[in-house]
Amino acid sequence: MPEAPKITQKPTDYNLELKNKRTLQFIEDMTSNADEVQKNVLEQILSRNAHVEYLQTHGLNDRTDRESFKNIMPVITYEDIQPYVERIANGDTSPILCSKPISEFLTSSGTSGGERKLMPTIEEELGRRSLLYSLLMPVMSQFVPGLDKGKGMYFLFIKSEAKTPGGLVARPVLTSYYKSNHFKDRPYDPYTNYTSPNETILCPDSYQSMYSQMLCGLCQHKEVLRVGAVFASGFIRAIKFLEKHWRFLCNDIRTGTIDSQITDQSVREAVMNILKPDPKLADFIEAECSKSSWQGIITKLWPNTKYVDVIVTGTMSQYIPTLDYYSNSLPLVCTMYASSECYFGVNLNPLCKPSEVSYTLVPTMAYFEFLPVQRNNGVTNSISVPKTLNEKEQQELVDLVDVKLGQEYELVVTTYSGLYRYRVGDVLRVAGFKNKAPQFNFICRKNVVLSIDSDKTDEVELQHAVKNAVNHLLPFDATLAEYTSYADTTTIPGHYVLYWELSLNGNTPIPPSVFEDCCLTIEESLNSVYRQGRVCDKSIGPLEIKIVEPGTFDKLMDYAISLGASINQYKTPRCVKFAPIVELLNSRVESCYFSPKCPKWFPGHKQWSNTN
Repeated sequence: MPEAPKITQKPTDYNLELKNKRTLQFIEDMTSNADEVQKNVLEQILSRNAHVEYLQTHGLNDRTDRESFKNIMPVITYEDIQPYVERIANGDTSPILCSKPISEFLTSSGTSGGERKLMPTIEEELGRRSLLYSLLMPVMSQFVPGLDKGKGMYFLFIKSEAKTPGGLVARPVLTSYYKSNHFKDRPYDPYTNYTSPNETILCPDSYQSMYSQMLCGLCQHKEVLRVGAVFASGFIRAIKFLEKHWRFLCNDIRTGTIDSQITDQSVREAVMNILKPDPKLADFIEAECSKSSWQGIITKLWPNTKYVDVIVTGTMSQYIPTLDYYSNSLPLVCTMYASSECYFGVNLNPLCKPSEVSYTLVPTMAYFEFLPVQRNNGVTNSISVPKTLNEKEQQELVDLVDVKLGQEYELVVTTYSGLYRYRVGDVLRVAGFKNKAPQFNFICRKNVVLSIDSDKTDEVELQHAVKNAVNHLLPFDATLAEYTSYADTTTIPGHYVLYWELSLNGNTPIPPSVFEDCCLTIEESLNSVYRQGRVCDKSIGPLEIKIVEPGTFDKLMDYAISLGASINQYKTPRCVKFAPIVELLNSRVESCYFSPKCPKWFPGHKQWSNTN
């Protein structure tokens, strides 16, 4: 995740080597004194927010010590603070969660009741996010020297935002950051020399933004030393965009003009500062893009690229083979770990294998606690974390420096902006230590079964959506005998696939349009993050239902038992990832149907629709 691509004049006394040395010393100091730093962070948060309604209601009574905090304050989920959040959203400006004014809401990719969660934030949090960004390149420069001598080509985008009834902006955390002065007016730093002008990143039209950023990246292809996006899926979308539009881009480079579809005047002006007629470059790009194979296209078009900077942990790991194909297996670098709730940590060994990525939590960012989790029967995606905690379970939370090597935990945070012992929902495993600060592998997002981009669909939500859809089968005397799902990323954009086995009791054949209606009903029933990905971001393709032969799920059970599953405990998995199982299901498909159109979606929450 890069910093701001704003280039200002280099100060005469600028010393990059000294700046990097100070940054690395800061990391050394913070990790060596992690527990003391954490103690101070909690005291700061509690003392400045001592009189807020939430802490008063729970009877903390101005106490700022760890023991009192842990004994008195409950461990919570979003639903516990939702009433407080809704009051703030509706215009209550009293100190409910935080003594400082809530400046905006950050919309999480996690959802509650089908709507994005709203995370309160305060102005000073932008400074903390900027601090974490400032750690990334000094760390990277230890492994890849000379990155200050060229540019980074990053595909960064803003997303739509809404206003709450009380007038506060609600938008994703990266949109908030890119629109802030911390991003737009960043002082000189050779590591923030990027190919995309601010105007192209801040363009609200996703096509114009992608086109102009790609055009600028191609024009400066020899200067590019690193490429990336936030998520692996986003970077692959950029390459697929190039695959589709390279002829238009070559024409622009050949003639030194911008395609007429780019109508944003500020974008056109910013691009024209970079774009000059270059027939030779256009011929080179055309020759490469015309080839039947695009293997290694990144290293061909941007020959000086050292690595690809994208998140490939968690569900994004499914994109690693595609990235390897396009990049000729350049290093895939995950630099940082962050969420809407809080920015957490950095990868201090960025050239490690994607499967070995670990993040060192920066102790100054928030107060961190860890809830031990157990796996159910050793099954990888079956994480046992109770929805609500009893008193004994609340006492099991441990501090940052007390986690045990190899143990898995759910992350719990207390932030400067009004979250207290909040369960983030991420499951982490302790991989090692940097001085006294633990380093964590990201294991998974709790309860998520399907994910293509930033969407997160859990089993309960999927079941509800399927239940709504099967109503279309009732007039044909058909029922759903069994089903499972699969996140198919062999297509770009990826899409959800549902495998359905039917029980047909009637004689009337079911028309294709009925199954298409089932697809659309499922999409309409899924959360707003999924629907935004379909409608606005175009990051998710149409949902597909594959009808499989009768007896398919018996075959699936037989296969699982042959691998050692207990026949008594076997349950049909609601999501499959194991390649042989996907192959088994696909070998028994009788017919396929896709959603015929996009589901409904609009910015903001449903309940705001009458107030904006």
